[in-house]
This record gives sequence, C-alpha cells and structure tokens, in this order.
Amino acid sequence: MNKRDGIGSGKLRALTILRVLIGWHFLYEGLVKLFSPQWTAKGYLLSSQGFLSGLFNSMAGNEGVVQVIDFLNVWGLILIGLGLFLGLLTRISCFAGVGLLALYYLSHPPFAGLDYAFGQEGSYLIVDKNLIELIALLVISMFPTGQYMGLDILIFRSKNR
Repeated sequence: MNKRDGIGSGKLRALTILRVLIGWHFLYEGLVKLFSPQWTAKGYLLSSQGFLSGLFNSMAGNEGVVQVIDFLNVWGLILIGLGLFLGLLTRISCFAGVGLLALYYLSHPPFAGLDYAFGQEGSYLIVDKNLIELIALLVISMFPTGQYMGLDILIFRSKNR
C-alpha cells in the first residue's frame, strides 16, 4: 500500500499493530478458557442485567445451551484471535469479533444503576473495553491490514493476478 491508495504506510502499520494486539487478546482469552476445565459462561450469563438479561438468563438455565455457548465462545475467541493475529480473512475476523463483543456488551451493559457480581477493573458508564474494542475492529475492517502485513496477501495476491 502507498499514499496513492488513500492511506500512508505509517497509518496502515499502526492499524496493523492494533489488529495484531486485539487478535492476541482474543486468542489468549480463548486459550485460557480452553485450558481451564472448570470454565463455563453460565455464571456470566446468570449475572446479566439490562434489557436482554431475560434472554441471557434463560440460556444459562439450559445445560445443553450452556455447553454450546461454551464451545462457541472458546473456539470463536480462538479462531477470531488467530484470524486477526495472522491477518487471515481479516475482514471476516473483524466482523465476527464485532458480533462476539456486541454480545458481551449487551449481556453486561455499563449503564448507571446496574451492579454486576463479577468485579470489573474499572468504573464504566456507557463506554467500556468491549465497546472500544468493537469500534476498533470496525475501523480495522475498513482497511487492508491483512494484505499489508498478514496471510491475506497470499489470498488476495492470487485473486488480483
């Protein structure tokens, strides 16, 4: 990529670094859950508050649904993380990450008057780390960071020939 493409290489490099860092975060979160045999999303779902809490609480009430959610959550985090970290199917990985982060945000919205059982490392009002990472992924999805530095270059180079 160069200046005539509408974005300088320094900006693309910065967005690529952001993509890799978010990818590492997703990948690490997924691996920690995968290698923690006692981990389950059930407690997180049960502590949901806000306008969709009934949906998340009802999911937690069905063990079969919880098992599916646990599987999808762990492997979603791992696969999204790998995609972002390696720059592989970057745009798809970004949108999948946005979807997962939106579910996290909606299950535990940082709104006034809501108090969650799980401690948070900060105090939030409307904007939390999930929303920030979600917006960052939307921004990254608009730029060819995987083609700049990532495995997407192998996919898109052969398509452009």
